[in-house]
Amino acid sequence: MSASATLPRHAAPPPRASRPRLVVVRSLREEAYEAIKHRIITCAFRPGDYLNEASVSAMLGIGRTPVHQALDRLRLEGLVEVMPRKGVIVKPVSLDEVMQIIEARLLNEPAAARLAADRATSAELDEIDRIVARSAAFVQARDVEQLMLLDRAFHHLLAQAGRNLVLAELLGRLQDRSLRFWFIALSSASHHAEVQEEHEAIAAALRARDGDAAERAMHAHVDSFRRNVASHI
Repeated sequence: MSASATLPRHAAPPPRASRPRLVVVRSLREEAYEAIKHRIITCAFRPGDYLNEASVSAMLGIGRTPVHQALDRLRLEGLVEVMPRKGVIVKPVSLDEVMQIIEARLLNEPAAARLAADRATSAELDEIDRIVARSAAFVQARDVEQLMLLDRAFHHLLAQAGRNLVLAELLGRLQDRSLRFWFIALSSASHHAEVQEEHEAIAAALRARDGDAAERAMHAHVDSFRRNVASHI
C-alpha cells in the first residue's frame, strides 16, 4: 500500500479549521455594533463626543477590529461621523436633520401601520400588546431608558409585521436616529404618558384589523413626536 493510501479520503481540508473563528469575529462585530449604538441612543455617548477606538475597545472588552467595523456601520447609518484630524465623533444634533427624519417617518410609518393591520400574525399582535402593557409600568416608574427601548421594540415589530423588508429597514434606521431625542429633550412624564396612549391607540387599531385607523393613529403619534421635539430644541 502506498503512503498516500494511508490518508483517509474523508479527512477535512485545512480551510474548515478556520470556520469557527470566522463565526466568532462576526459575533463580536455585531456585539460591538449593538453596544456602541445603545450608548449613542441613550446618550451615554453624547452628541459631539469623540470615540477613540482603543478606548471603546477597552471599555467593551472587544478587539479593535470589530469596534472599527461597528463604527463604520454606524457611520453609514448616520449616527457617527468622521471629522478631519479628530477621528470618529457621535453625530451632533441638528434640528433641521431631525425634522427631516421625522418628515420621512410621517411619509412612511403610517403606511407601515396600514400594512401591519392587514398582515400581522396573531403572535405579532400578542407581542405588540405585551410591549404596550410593559410600557405602562415604566411610565409610572419614569424609567426613560426602558421606555425608549420598548418604544424601539414596538416600532420595530410593527414594521416587521408589515411584511415589507425594504420599508422595515428604512424605518429601522429612521427610528434609531430619532431615539436620542428621548434623552436630549423628551424626558418629561407628560410626554411618556402621551406616547403610551398613542401606542395603545395604534395597538387597538391593529388588533381590530382596521388599516385606516392604524394609519391615522400612527400619523398622530409621529406628528406628536415632531411637535414635542420642535418645542424642546
